[in-house]
Amino acid sequence: MRILVTGGAGFIGSHYVRTLLGGGYPAYAGAAVTVLDKLTYSGNRDNLASVSDAVTFVEGDICDTDLVEQLMPGHDAVVHFAAESHVDRSILGAGPFVTTNVIGTQVLLDAARRAGVGRFLHVSTDEVYGSIDEGSWTEEWPLQPNSPYSASKAGSDLLVLAYHRTHGMEVVVTRCSNNYGHYQFPEKVIPLFVTNLIDGEQVPLYGDGGNIRDWLHVSDHCAGIQLALEKGRAGEVYNIGGGRELTNRELTEVLLEATGRDWSAVRPVEDRKGHDRRYSLSHEKISDELGYAPAVTFEAGIAATVAWYKENRSWWEPLKTRAAL
Repeated sequence: MRILVTGGAGFIGSHYVRTLLGGGYPAYAGAAVTVLDKLTYSGNRDNLASVSDAVTFVEGDICDTDLVEQLMPGHDAVVHFAAESHVDRSILGAGPFVTTNVIGTQVLLDAARRAGVGRFLHVSTDEVYGSIDEGSWTEEWPLQPNSPYSASKAGSDLLVLAYHRTHGMEVVVTRCSNNYGHYQFPEKVIPLFVTNLIDGEQVPLYGDGGNIRDWLHVSDHCAGIQLALEKGRAGEVYNIGGGRELTNRELTEVLLEATGRDWSAVRPVEDRKGHDRRYSLSHEKISDELGYAPAVTFEAGIAATVAWYKENRSWWEPLKTRAAL
């Protein structure tokens, strides 16, 4: 079996690749892996250093039709992580998000269809649902994205599902809640706050800090993706949640305690434009159908994540310096 993983040098994609090649997904033992990654600011080949000898790595853009058409034949499945994913960056400029997330997905779908690829798994986000005051989203919830990023992901989701209905492709879409863990680029809230706090700097807290997110450890997310890849029904969407909701203020308090800082390290800032108030995913469908259950408690996951950033300054410090975060 041969798997094409797009965005496999990024945070979530590299975790998936390391786990697969490390024997973490027994049904895919012995699978060969091709990683296609553009190596933009958030892609890092160092994330794959431990499995570099086992990966066929191709540096390239999913929007490059010729490259993708040449690369796709011979693969049995595609796991599509590659995306522009930072909301703040999408507010500053939506163009790269539409190009990569929508057009890039279309290029991959067309190439996979022509090559006869057996299964196409598209990794998406809970942000496509918008914001929810009470209860939790199921997969049947209407898409109501509120940022250019989430709108571009909603567009790519619909495109993927359309290829199932139009062409009969074996596609599956997963939508996850907020991820955290090792190797996450330090523009995202947990690694940004942790690394700032480690360095004695302040952290920016949007608005009143009351925005609520469901937190999911990257290993649980990737386990859910693998279940959907192996056993998910074609043409279906599966939510993958962590089951731990926190306000941003509560999350900040956890990170302050974990790094030995206090609230003097917090700098209130003007709220983000169009900031969704609450995300909450129901993962009942993937649990009932495929046997998914989060395995990493938030307390254990955060402790391990903070420890990793404390011990791996050589990984994140150059990234923060280069990006001037």
